[in-house]
Amino acid sequence: MKKAGDPEGYSVNQLLGLGQQSARKSYYPELTARMAELEAERNRYKWLFENALHGIFQASLGGRLLSANPALAAMLGDADVAATLARCTSLEALFADAEGLEDVSRLLHRQGHLQGHTTWLAGCDGKRVPVALTLLRKPDRGGEILVEGFVADITERERARQELLALNARLEARVRERTQRLEQLNADLAAEVAERRQVEEQLRAARDLAQEANRSKDRYLAAASHDLLQPLNAARLLVSTLRERALDDDASRLVSSIHLSLEGAEELLTDLLDIARLDQERIQPQRECFSLTPMLRGLVAEYAPRAQRKALQFRCVESQLCIDSDHRLLGRVLRNLLSNACRYTESGSVLLGVRRRGDTISIEVHDSGPGIPPDQLRAIFEEYHQLNAERARNRQGVGLGLAIVERICQRLGLAVSVSSTLGRGSSFAVEVPICRPAPALAASPATAQPDSPLTGRRMLVVDNDSRILMGMQALLEQWGMRCDTAHDFDEVLEQRLEATDVLLVDLHLDAGETGDLLVEKLRRHWQRPHLPAVVITADRSEAWRRTLSECGIPLLHKPLRPGKLRAALSQLLARRYE
Repeated sequence: MKKAGDPEGYSVNQLLGLGQQSARKSYYPELTARMAELEAERNRYKWLFENALHGIFQASLGGRLLSANPALAAMLGDADVAATLARCTSLEALFADAEGLEDVSRLLHRQGHLQGHTTWLAGCDGKRVPVALTLLRKPDRGGEILVEGFVADITERERARQELLALNARLEARVRERTQRLEQLNADLAAEVAERRQVEEQLRAARDLAQEANRSKDRYLAAASHDLLQPLNAARLLVSTLRERALDDDASRLVSSIHLSLEGAEELLTDLLDIARLDQERIQPQRECFSLTPMLRGLVAEYAPRAQRKALQFRCVESQLCIDSDHRLLGRVLRNLLSNACRYTESGSVLLGVRRRGDTISIEVHDSGPGIPPDQLRAIFEEYHQLNAERARNRQGVGLGLAIVERICQRLGLAVSVSSTLGRGSSFAVEVPICRPAPALAASPATAQPDSPLTGRRMLVVDNDSRILMGMQALLEQWGMRCDTAHDFDEVLEQRLEATDVLLVDLHLDAGETGDLLVEKLRRHWQRPHLPAVVITADRSEAWRRTLSECGIPLLHKPLRPGKLRAALSQLLARRYE
């Protein structure tokens, strides 16, 4: 049938080519099948449209909403599709705000389609529904732009985004809070650092003052030691000279009392100087491999007379072994131990002995003194500690001898031990490593050399203190030596003194001259490059000890002990004339 609205005036039959009877018969079965397929396809798409999970709609971009599926109605909260179409009479009413529709229109005109665009649709009761929108532009119909839209509800995603934004906001707030706390902590720390810097500045200032005070104390000790030891040394020499002379009983007792007083003062000053130098770590060990025999013989020569004056038997067990240690510091340790043994032993004996223990030797000092209580064996090494010193008459020394022993042993890495029995005596032992001697040292004679007599030997003593010269001359001449004295080199030239057998020179002379330089002058003057010499001084600095050691000149400290001087001179002259 021809329709009035058909612009060309053709009927459907004419359009399908069925105008003639023969054509109808020929195409009817194919047409029927084709129409059935189209109907099935239409029903399938209708079913998909109505049962899709996502919202679907068709609309005119500038007009009304043409169709919608149930999923869209449910998404917007409407009871059914009819309610959605009734509420959204235009596409503008579908969007929650006009800006959203304007964005969609602009993008659609520019791109021709839209995919995954997020916006807000207007739900019922004023609810705003977040969606992801996909739009396809259909061919224009009569100047009208048709679009088909696919809508995905992103409410959960939006809720998650909002929660994420809230979480980020809370995190930012916490970060700000932590930042503020950190800034406060940094400010507090900066204040603390500034305070510590101020304290450090104060401590540095206090340290500088303490160091300056320490240097001042060192200068004072050096000056005091020299000024005090000079007259003390002269007095000791004069008293030693008197002690070796034949005196009546009263005079002998007075001289002995003076000797004991001077000896106590000497030991007090020496111990105080040594403990100060040890505390300041100014004593640096100079380890070497040396034979023990000369050291033991020197100790015997020095302490056997002291023991004999108290009617004590002094014995020594020698050893031919070589040890690895500092000759001077180890000698100081053994002298302190022997001094204590001779001081505190009233009767019996003192033994200086050596025992081998594998790769070490034990140098031991035994005495038959009063002994040490077991609970005091550790305390005796403390500074100023003395046994049975509650009363002044029982005090001997100031209690620094064993403290010095322990500190020197610590510096040398040696072990010192003590054992004692009350009423029977005490034993002190120092463990020293054995070393392999150098060929020159090993080839030296092992047999004991008899002490060379000093009688008849000539000595020159040079000192800027006349009291020292007088005392030294009296002592040496009493030993049978011929002694010349002088204050300096010019005085030696003025006296036209002949070459001597040995020199005894003070270290610090007038006009800045030193003993080592004077020795060299005298050797050149007499053309005796190997003239034996001994330097004496109250200066106990490590620098001078090293300097004189490099020059091969023995060093003795003031106040000079006659026994030690005699042993040193005997050894020098024995080497000179052997």
